[in-house]
Amino acid sequence: MKELRYLNKYFRKYRGRLLLGLLITVVARIFALIVPMKVGDIVNHVESRLSGTITVEQLESLLLNSILMIIGATLLSAFFTFIMRQTIIVVSRHIEFDLKNEVFQHYEKLSLGFYKQHRTGDLMNRISEDVSKVRMYVGPAVMYSTTTITLFVVVLGYMIYQAPLLTLYAVAPLPVLSVLIYKLSAAIHKRSTIVQEYLSKLTTFTQESFSGISVIKAYGLEPRTNTEFVDLSEGSKQKNIDLAKVQALFFPLMMLLIGLSNILVIYIGGQQYVNNQIELGTIVEFLIYVNLLTWPVAIVGWVTSIVQQAEASQKRINQFLKEEPAIKNLNPEPSEISGKITFKNLSYTYADTHITALRDISFSINPGETVAIVGNTGSGKSTILELIGRLYDVEKGELLIDDRPIRELNLNSLRSSIGYVPQDAFLFSDTLSNNIKFGKEDATQQEVIQAAKNAAVHDNIAGFAKGYETVLGERGISLSGGQKQRVSIARAIIKDPQILLFDDCLSAVDTETEEEILRNLGKLSSSKTTIIVSHRVSSAKNADKILVLEDGRIIQQGTHNELINSEGYYKDLYTKQLLEKEI
Repeated sequence: MKELRYLNKYFRKYRGRLLLGLLITVVARIFALIVPMKVGDIVNHVESRLSGTITVEQLESLLLNSILMIIGATLLSAFFTFIMRQTIIVVSRHIEFDLKNEVFQHYEKLSLGFYKQHRTGDLMNRISEDVSKVRMYVGPAVMYSTTTITLFVVVLGYMIYQAPLLTLYAVAPLPVLSVLIYKLSAAIHKRSTIVQEYLSKLTTFTQESFSGISVIKAYGLEPRTNTEFVDLSEGSKQKNIDLAKVQALFFPLMMLLIGLSNILVIYIGGQQYVNNQIELGTIVEFLIYVNLLTWPVAIVGWVTSIVQQAEASQKRINQFLKEEPAIKNLNPEPSEISGKITFKNLSYTYADTHITALRDISFSINPGETVAIVGNTGSGKSTILELIGRLYDVEKGELLIDDRPIRELNLNSLRSSIGYVPQDAFLFSDTLSNNIKFGKEDATQQEVIQAAKNAAVHDNIAGFAKGYETVLGERGISLSGGQKQRVSIARAIIKDPQILLFDDCLSAVDTETEEEILRNLGKLSSSKTTIIVSHRVSSAKNADKILVLEDGRIIQQGTHNELINSEGYYKDLYTKQLLEKEI
C-alpha cells in the first residue's frame, strides 16, 4: 500500500469527520451485538419454562423485555449505521473532489512536451476511472474495514468469555481464509493494473475516433475503425474476465469456511451442552455470531480487492503527479511588461523529436513595432512564438523581454501580457460570446462586438439565429476554418495585451477579408509589439521589419521595399504570389 500513502494528507485534512465516523461505526456495531445476546436469552428462558423453573407469566414478561430490547437495539443500530455512511462516504466524496482538482491543476502546470508524449484518453482515464477506484478505498473500504475490526474484537471477546473452547473451533477456519486472501490479492493487484491500462487504451481510441469522425467518414474508414474498436474491446473484455475469475473465488471460499464453522459450532457445542458445560442459548448465540461474521469475512475479500485496485490506480496517478513541469515560475513577484523582445544567438532543439528548429538567430523588436516572419514550412517560425510565450525554455543563447532574461519574469505576468493566436485555431464547446471572452473574462457585450468587428467576423456571427449566444460544437466544428481563425483573433484583440502573436492565422480567409483585418490590427497595434507569422506577402508587407527564415536560420531581413529590390527568397515569393493574384 505504499502508493496509497499519498492519500494520508487527505485523511489528516478530514480527520475530524473521519474520527467521528469511526466512533459512530463502533457504536452502531455494539448495538447490533445486543440482538444475538437477547435471542440466546430467549432460548434459555423458554428452556427454563419447559423445565418448570419459571412460570408462564414470568416467561411472558421476560420475552416482552427481550423483544423490546431487540427492537430498540435494531433501530439504534440502523440509525447509527445511516449516520456512519453519511459521515464516511461524504468524506470520500470530498477527497475524490480534492484529488481530481489536484490532478487537473497539475495537468495544467505540465509543459507541452508532456502532452506530446501522452494521449488525451489516458489523461482522462486517470482523472476519472482511476480517481473513482481510489475513492472506493477512502470511503467504503475504510468504513467496512472499521465495521469488520469492531465486530471481530467485540464478538470474539464476548465469545471467548462465554465459551473459550467453542470459540476456538468456531474461528478455526478463518486463518485458512486469511492465507487464501493473501494469495488472491497479489493476482488481483496484477490483473487490476492491466485492466486499467486497457481502459486507458479504449478511452484514447474512442476519444480520437470521435474527434476525427469527419476524417473517418470522408475516407470511408468506418468498417476498419469498428474492427479496431472491437479488437480493443475484446482485449479489454478478456482482461476484465480474467480479473472477475479471481474475484469470483472470494465468496464461494468464504461461504464454505463459514459453513464449516457452523458445523463445528453445532457439533462441539452440542457435545458441551450434553455435558452441561454450556447452555442451549449459547449455541444459538454462537450460530448467530458466526453468521453475523459472514459479511465481515466476505468484506475482507471485497475490501482487499478494492485496496488492490486502488493501489494500482493510485500508482498510475502518482506517476503523473511526480512529473515535474518543464516550465517553472521562478519569480513569484509580478513583472511589468513593455514589449521589447530580443533574441541573441538563440538555438533550439525539440526534446521529443530532436529536431533543431532554430539555429543561432539574433534580432530585436522594440515596443510598438510590427515584425513579420515568413518562410517555408518547418523553417522555425512557430517556434519563435512558442519561445516568446515560454511554452518551451531556451536551451542555447538568450531570449530577453525588456532586456531581462525571460526566465526571470513572472510567468503569469508574461503570459497575461501576450495575445496569442495559434496556427490551429481552437474554440471551446461554448457560446461564441464566451469564446471571445476567453481573452477577457469580464468583457462587456459591447467590447465583445467591437473585437468581433475588428476581426471581421461580426457580420458572420450576426447572421446566426442566436447570434453571439450560438453554442459551438466540439473544437468549433460548426464554424468554417476562416470563421474559427477570426474568432480566435477577436479573442486575442479583446485581451488588449502588450504583445500580439499571430501564427499564420489568416491562411483560411480571403484576401479582401485579410486586408480588412490587417487594417484594423494596424490601428490597434500601434502601441503594441506585434509579430505576424505568415506564408503570404500580403500579410507581411506593411510590417516595420520582415524576417525570412530557412531551416531555422534568418537568411534575409528588412522592410518590404528593401526585400523586393534584392534577390532572394522574399522577392521570389512576392513575384510568385503577385502572378497568382493576376491569374
